[in-house]
Amino acid sequence: MLVPRISLALVFATMAWSPQVFATGFQDVLDTPAVKSPLAAKSLLNGLAAAGNRLVAVGQRGHIVFSDDRGASWQQATVPVSSDLTAVYFPTPRKGWAVGHDGVVLHSSDGGVSWVRQLDGPMAGKMMESWYVAAAARGALGADREKLLEEVKRQTAQMMETPFLDVWFSDENTGYIVGAFNLIFCTADGGKSWEPWFHLTENPGRQHFYSVRGLGTDVYIAGEQGLVLKLDPGTGRFRKLTTPYQGSWFGLALGKGFVLAFGLRGNAYRSIDGGKNWSRVDTGLQEGLTGATTLADGSLVLVSQSGQVLMSRDTGASFTPVKLPRTAPASAVVAVGNQMLVIAGPRGVSAQALR
Repeated sequence: MLVPRISLALVFATMAWSPQVFATGFQDVLDTPAVKSPLAAKSLLNGLAAAGNRLVAVGQRGHIVFSDDRGASWQQATVPVSSDLTAVYFPTPRKGWAVGHDGVVLHSSDGGVSWVRQLDGPMAGKMMESWYVAAAARGALGADREKLLEEVKRQTAQMMETPFLDVWFSDENTGYIVGAFNLIFCTADGGKSWEPWFHLTENPGRQHFYSVRGLGTDVYIAGEQGLVLKLDPGTGRFRKLTTPYQGSWFGLALGKGFVLAFGLRGNAYRSIDGGKNWSRVDTGLQEGLTGATTLADGSLVLVSQSGQVLMSRDTGASFTPVKLPRTAPASAVVAVGNQMLVIAGPRGVSAQALR
């Protein structure tokens, strides 16, 4: 069962009852550009990223907004789809990717001002089928041939109902997109082509993937039921790590010498040995932790679905609460220097001074 953060739950609801679908008959959201709205920056926004000095937020009905003045004002980007978007990432100031429902992957090469579609559900389904045919012809499937065929059929049949929930790129060429039911694709050419990697994950229960993040050669995936995977560079497979928590992880924060997994009911666990051992971090919260960012001085910040903000000055070993001028439910956060946080959530995006 999918146990998403609060913003994703709202995304599912808005997708199911979108007036674009029901008001005047069916309209394919993949062929319907996002409607320009003066309220786009105040509507449900799920993902947030820095593109150099620019900030970019993504959300419902294909809304993407960007700010060049530290979140004081926002402009709406040109987007070719009206699918609900869940996450965004910029490995460089100019090149970025956004993902969401209907198997959508969008790419921007101008810092988030305009976007093109690189992938969608029907395209992803065909890629899975082509991958299977080619692998079978090479004799590369072995004893797992029938099992993998069933998984390809299952994934292909549900691609239009399966969202991508996160995206991360190590540079402008190599990146990963992950989602519900063990959904994962990789690219090595900036999204010109994508390869399904569902067969390279130790996830037999087909648990949902909520977050993918990396640092250096380490790449981690976090998901439901305590699932954390780590990429094994030698085999090219995502190996399962043993964690002491069996609830959902909504996000990952990585820094020099540590990885922090955080999620449901305020739970956070930290590893300083590459995921071999984990220690519980007392956050003092009972609500879901939904986003993380790092200040310019290296301090780590977490936000919760009810708008609580926590800060750590010891690489995630301990956290203390931070009071902001205004509190609002949060789904994502980005630091601007040491003095400001920009927070996105069900009420849109806002800039909040830390000091």
